Parts: sequence; structure tokens; C-alpha cells
Amino acid sequence: MNDFFKVKGRGMLICLLIAIPAWLVGKMFPVIGGPIIAILAGMVIAMFWTDHGKASPGIKFTSKYVLQAAVVLLGFGMDLNVILRTGRQSLPIIVSTICTSLLIAWVLHKAMNIPGNISTLIGVGSSICGGSAIAATAPVIDADDSEVAQAISVIFFFNVLAAIIFPAMGSAIGFDTTGGESFGIFAGTAINDTSSVTAAASTWDSMWSLGTQTLDTAVTVKLTRTLAIIPITLVLALIRSRKADQGNTSGFSLKRSFPMFILYFVLASIVTTIAVRMGVPSGVFAPVKELSKFCIVMAMAAIGLNSNMVKLIKSGGKPIVLGACCWAGIIVVSLIMQRIMGIW
Repeated sequence: MNDFFKVKGRGMLICLLIAIPAWLVGKMFPVIGGPIIAILAGMVIAMFWTDHGKASPGIKFTSKYVLQAAVVLLGFGMDLNVILRTGRQSLPIIVSTICTSLLIAWVLHKAMNIPGNISTLIGVGSSICGGSAIAATAPVIDADDSEVAQAISVIFFFNVLAAIIFPAMGSAIGFDTTGGESFGIFAGTAINDTSSVTAAASTWDSMWSLGTQTLDTAVTVKLTRTLAIIPITLVLALIRSRKADQGNTSGFSLKRSFPMFILYFVLASIVTTIAVRMGVPSGVFAPVKELSKFCIVMAMAAIGLNSNMVKLIKSGGKPIVLGACCWAGIIVVSLIMQRIMGIW
């Protein structure tokens, strides 16, 4: 434990110091929200503090594992029956948006002569779960570090943009402000990464005093969508092995591709469901959910610190256009499907 804090403590402390004022200011200005303030603060600091030095391991740990812990903690206080209902309800939208993004990525790969690996990574990252999907897909298609960095930079740009503009967009479109279901499904299906999904959903909850209604729905939808990593990477592994005319899929690991925090999230919700059925008041879990929301703010600070806008600008316009088109297609299809299904 001492070694853990010795290696990661400095970076985690810096993220905590950014998160505390961001959390407090977010309480004062709920329209903006703590997660967005933390992201922007981290991005501004990253422009001047480019070498994180000994703080780097802690910042990376916070951006990945503290965020996953936040999602798991959110499972405490969520009824498993609600999770299953929301997952089933959103499945047609999830399938439609994933197919749309992958189709757009393939068409623009051909039309704009964008490298195949970049197109695949951005298409998968946009349609499933951002950086996690890119990380799982990269070894399957033999993507190099520069291609992964470029794809993640593009996805990150649209993640931050979504976290900032989606709440305002939801108000302009006319989503229900008395409940979190419609905007939660929209955020869960139309925003690339879990970090920005949680940021936008938390902001919507703050704007309309909905507690964690939107966040609960958005995270459930997003985690259902994240499961698509498994079939997508399996298909890509098979395609790669066929092209290479060999039967192996070296570099692919089902265990690594499966996001284990989803399993822990479900287990946490099972604990809550059983406890409530046994007569435990649901309010007992309120402090845990509040801690979850603070961990989200802390993770946003770390993600902001890890940003590199200069690298994104230097990477060229084609990947950005590709990311924009995939994202726009996902947004439009999500809205159309919600309208058809009567959710919005």
C-alpha cells in the first residue's frame, strides 16, 4: 500500500486538488457542472504543464481506474430490474448507432483515402466507448502507437465537446426535464466515452434537480453499449487472420477486451436490489452515489490533464472530419430511433 501511494499518490493528489474546487463551483453553477469545470481546468493546466513527471502514474490511474470505481459505486443504489429494463429499451438504438458509425468510417476511409487503421479505430471508438474500445481494438488490427494516439486525440476532442454542449442541446431539442430517461438514453447512445457520458448526465441532473436519475440511465445504457467491444473485436480478429491467411489471432485477448468494471457494477446493483428487498431503505446508498459523482469529477480533472490539443491540431484534418461525421451520424440516428420508439 505504501508503494502504491509513493508511485501514484502525487498525481492523485493533484487531481483531488483540482476536483474539490470544481465540485464546489459546480454546486454553485449547476448548469455548467463540476465534471465540465474539472475537464476544462485540467486542459488549461495541461497547456502549461506538459511534463507530468512523477505525477504521471497517478494521473493515469485516476483517469482510468477512479472513473471505473465511480461507475461501480454508482451501481450501489440501482435496482437490477431497472438496469435490465433500460438495457433492453436502449438496445435497438445502440445497434443502430454502432452500425451507422462503422458504415460512415468505412465509406470515408474509401472516399477520403484515410488509413485503414485510423478509420477503424475512430469508427469503433465513436460507436462503442471511446478510448477503451480503441485500446481493445488496437492490438487486433496491429495499430501502432501514433495511430492509437491520433485516434484517441480525435475521440477526446468530441468527448469534451459533447460534455459541454449536450445539456444545452437537450434543452433546445426539448427533452423531458421532469425525468432523466430520455436525455439519459440520448447521452448513453450518442456520446463516445464513459467519461463524457457521465459528465453530461451529471450536468443534466444538476440543471433540473433530478438527483441521479439521468446519470443512472445514461451509465446503464453506456455499459450496455460497451459490451459491443467483444463481438466487434472478435470480428476484427477473424478478418485480420483471414487477410493474413493464418488461423491465429495473436495480440487479441478476450479477457483484456472485456471491461471487468461492468461486472462489478452489476454485482453492486445486485447487492442493492437484495438489500432493498430485505427492507433496507434506499436512502442508505445515497452517500455512496454522492461519492461516485465526486469520483467522476476527479477523473475528469485527470482526463483534462492528459489532453494534448496541440497533437490533435497537428494530426491533420481528415481524422477530425471522420470523427465529426461519425459523431453527427450517431446523434441523428439516436434521435430518430428515440422518436420512432416514443421515448422522446
